[in-house]
Amino acid sequence: MKRVHIGHISEIAVKRSRVVRIGDLEIAVFKLSDGVIKAIENRCPHKAGKLSEGIVCDHHVFCPLHDWKIDLHNGLVQAPDDGCVAKFEVEIEEASGEMYLHISEESILAS
Repeated sequence: MKRVHIGHISEIAVKRSRVVRIGDLEIAVFKLSDGVIKAIENRCPHKAGKLSEGIVCDHHVFCPLHDWKIDLHNGLVQAPDDGCVAKFEVEIEEASGEMYLHISEESILAS
């Protein structure tokens, strides 16, 4: 498992996102309304919409292309649609607010 520094928690506004690229892999990092940080693959399984450009509501993001609703906790597309995106663990150092993404070598190589 690789630990990658992705910035400071203050760099993401509430209900917004930022894009992190690791090799060819593109990851959307979101800050939820409760301050929790979530990270998922930045590609909707339907038509490859950029999820980082979607609207965040509660713990879901809506794909900007066709409004598919994706759970940021587990990456699952909500019914009636079907599918999932990869999710990634985010670590935040409490003392400094620095954010780190934990990503497997397989994820980087598969991108």
